[in-house]
Amino acid sequence: MKESSPLKILFASSEAFPLIKTGGLADVSGSLPRALQNLGHDVRLVLPGYQVVMSACKRRRLLSFEQEGHEVTLWQTTLPGSRVTVWLVDCAEFFDRPGNPYLDAQGEPWHDNAQRFALFCRVVARLAMDQFGLGWQPDVVHCNDWQTGLVPVALRHEPGRPALLFTVHNLAYQGLFSRQLFTELRLDEALWRFDRLEFHGQLSFIKGGLVFADRINTVSPTYAQEIQTEPFGHGLDGLLRHIGGRLSGILNGIDAREWNPGSDKQIAQRYNLRTLNKKGVNKVALQREFRLTPGEETPLLALIGRLVEQKGIDLLLAVLPELLQQPLQLVILGSGNRLLEQQLTELAARYPGRLAVAIGYDEGLAHRIEAGADIFLMPSRFEPCGLNQLYSLRYGTLPVVSPVGGLADTVVDADTPHGGSANGFVMAAVSAEALLATTRSALSCFHDKQRWRELQHNAMSEDFSWGKSAQAYRELYRLAQDDRDGERANGRV
Repeated sequence: MKESSPLKILFASSEAFPLIKTGGLADVSGSLPRALQNLGHDVRLVLPGYQVVMSACKRRRLLSFEQEGHEVTLWQTTLPGSRVTVWLVDCAEFFDRPGNPYLDAQGEPWHDNAQRFALFCRVVARLAMDQFGLGWQPDVVHCNDWQTGLVPVALRHEPGRPALLFTVHNLAYQGLFSRQLFTELRLDEALWRFDRLEFHGQLSFIKGGLVFADRINTVSPTYAQEIQTEPFGHGLDGLLRHIGGRLSGILNGIDAREWNPGSDKQIAQRYNLRTLNKKGVNKVALQREFRLTPGEETPLLALIGRLVEQKGIDLLLAVLPELLQQPLQLVILGSGNRLLEQQLTELAARYPGRLAVAIGYDEGLAHRIEAGADIFLMPSRFEPCGLNQLYSLRYGTLPVVSPVGGLADTVVDADTPHGGSANGFVMAAVSAEALLATTRSALSCFHDKQRWRELQHNAMSEDFSWGKSAQAYRELYRLAQDDRDGERANGRV
């Protein structure tokens, strides 16, 4: 195959923006296929036919069939705002449910998640081999996170199979289920081994991708190194070290059309590098929206994300009383751990006009916060890539981040020697003390207007669009093809 020849890519994901979103996986799955198509590749995105997706898009029926005793219909639509073809795997028994794609109304995992995503994986595998007679077979199947981990398992012995790439967006979520479910899913007993799907007496979906894909990558270079160590490996660091050369990292991009302060219709005042002084209009609008005391001279901090310990919310809670003694304001948008939600809400009641907390998620509000805030807090304990720090850089909202994962790959500390590329503030460690000290440094810098403008200029000059990352994925697909061709002869699996 010539280096420049286009590829046919089947992109399998459990969510994709704007059809269905719970986190960064959706942003990647909604942007990377489009960027790959812009490079000339033929991309098909395959998703479960969730209730909210089926009701939101126009579609046409391709075929209906039975899969392990379940009635399934395959539908075709287009990813909104693009030319990317989307295939929806519609099984009413598993996917015709309201709300979160993974959790029930009580916030607990759906009782049949193993069956739901096993069926999805098996249909994806059949699509990959063109077993439905659609006249299209991919060169590469790109799987994402544990929900697609059984796709490489299903394809491992198929003659003439496509190359397989498995992307880890967050290793903490592994798709762990009981030994009984392993049996109920009728998986080959030979797979019940520590070097295959068994993980401390449980079935691990994510190990299917890690063990049987031709190539594995994470969503930042630093995270690819971190997960090979015990603190970040979640019990899989030994396997990942063994994988070695098949594991790499590619930094996520962002949708530069969706997240562009110069054309963003969801913010009060559009602005760019040349009109950065207009950013203050968004700040005052945000202050009024949250009933904070309006004023451009008061530093406005923000946090958007899941309210869980991974994101360092407990670290923020530990320093908030001391931070709020200073003349500043803080806006928080997110949901997650009920106790953390309650603690933040109670603090907001104690500091009216200073601290505002919105529980939940609102895409438009997220844009308004990024445009209106001065400083964005991201004290994560681990962060595979992180997107909010990239949005913040794009909007001239300087991030305070912990020195992990994609945060370490994208934010250059203001105190870096010869820091001409400095664009934010990096904590010395993942701790409450470091968060407090670094936030104080950012607040001090905020009042040095010339230095602040320099950092904002550096931040907004960065290019984190998907174009560069999509080219890196194109090269990784070709490496996966080479590995498949080489490993087929020696029977690695």
